[in-house]
Amino acid sequence: MLYAAYEFQRQLATPVRLWANALEQVYTSPYNPLSDTWFGKSVAASAEIMARLTQNYAKPAFGLKTTEIGNETVAVNEEILLRKPFCQLLRFHRDTTRRDAKVLVVAPMSGHYATLLHGTVEALLPDHDVHITDWADAREVPLSLGNFDLDDYVDYVMEFCRYLGPDVHVIAVCQPSVPVMAAAALMAADKDPRQPKSITLMGGPIDTRVSPTTPNDLAMRNSMMWFRQNVISTVPFTYPGAMRRVYPGFLQLTSFISMNLDRHINAHMRQFEHLVKGDDDSADGHRAFYDEYLAVMDLTAEFYLQTIEVVFKEHLLPRGAWVSRGRKVDPSAIETALMTVEGELDDISGLGQTKAAHALTPNIPGARHVHWEQPRVGHYGIFNGRKWREQIMPRVRDFIRANDGR
Repeated sequence: MLYAAYEFQRQLATPVRLWANALEQVYTSPYNPLSDTWFGKSVAASAEIMARLTQNYAKPAFGLKTTEIGNETVAVNEEILLRKPFCQLLRFHRDTTRRDAKVLVVAPMSGHYATLLHGTVEALLPDHDVHITDWADAREVPLSLGNFDLDDYVDYVMEFCRYLGPDVHVIAVCQPSVPVMAAAALMAADKDPRQPKSITLMGGPIDTRVSPTTPNDLAMRNSMMWFRQNVISTVPFTYPGAMRRVYPGFLQLTSFISMNLDRHINAHMRQFEHLVKGDDDSADGHRAFYDEYLAVMDLTAEFYLQTIEVVFKEHLLPRGAWVSRGRKVDPSAIETALMTVEGELDDISGLGQTKAAHALTPNIPGARHVHWEQPRVGHYGIFNGRKWREQIMPRVRDFIRANDGR
């Protein structure tokens, strides 16, 4: 019923969006004498914002066509290396003969597409051979292709590491910090020669008992039955994944926005002012951010519910009590270099939650433990934006180089 109600509401918004689009065109037309007036610009700005708020946002493209290597601009092409039912492994192939460190960026499966890490990949490309996990929207995956849970996520990470070989460095952004650490622990316990050369965990919920945030409190405050009854829905028949049980992306987006509602309202007020003033650069930046931020995907119910239980309620990884498919997940088996990154103002993964990974890995030599706390940065700023590019990424790059052995 929840998903059906959302789809019905979405259909009801279609005439509003079409009317807003038409109104914007009328008041931006060079043939309309009011288009250059404050009134005309205000109407056009209001219409654009209304149209964008009622728009359905499809999966964006990465759109990374070139990068700078040294003083040379080189072409970048996306290659699909592996296809799995719920993910494809992408490589951003750079047209260069230079051999840089091979990096696997494990994108979060938390409601947004992997393209949310556009800025992450863009900053890494000049110095790394970058790959990324491009997760599928669960509503687009037919039921005949089976289920996908947290254990499958761990298995996918191990498979991708083995495919890329023994010289891969793994960067986990937010939620995948837990399954990446589990995958590394299982590969280390098996003495797998293709285990990662280094692991970087960024803003991840390794131990949510430390500095619990609003999402952590929500998980602890409600029972698993509450989550099953209130946030899980069934995909309508209009999608390939019809009848699949999912945690809908629109619910996750609502949660994200409600946590910082004032910030989003102010952003749209500033966008109105930019449009009226003709500040095209600022307006384009706003559009680009929200085109990405408002594009959401569904998660399988089994993945979402197992993540709530294992990570946020039972804390099985830091307690040393996680058993995945009969395999004991023992982080102390990890001996590869480990870096953790946190943001001072992170309201999703609180300070200390990611850093907790170091205490769980006593067999890593001390010099190969690295932690960085970025001042005055929230969750999104850890992996996107100016401070990521100028202050965080160079430290991650240096950490990878120090442990690459080239």
